Amino acid sequence: MGKRKVKSEEELKNMVLPATTDVLGIAERMMGFDRVLVKCQDGHERLCRIRGKMKRRAWIRIKDIVLVSPWDFQSDKRGDIIWRYKRNQVEWLRRNGYLKI
Repeated sequence: MGKRKVKSEEELKNMVLPATTDVLGIAERMMGFDRVLVKCQDGHERLCRIRGKMKRRAWIRIKDIVLVSPWDFQSDKRGDIIWRYKRNQVEWLRRNGYLKI
């Protein structure tokens, strides 16, 4: 049994696109206790926490592309990770101009 390489459109339908305040970023370092250092597209490095709904459903690794929602206060330093993109979703984001990293 190997990895499934079939790219289905069903996985793309469930994808979350960045809203006005959301930023795409790359997970740089795992800090422990559901915290991740993320380098965002707007040039800031944010210490982000994995929101509770995602903690056990989606495992985040280094160099994963994630969607970050900056906090209202300390927006340059902190945020919440609200989505982790899969490999085929990252390629779709690159082709359509969302991802510039």
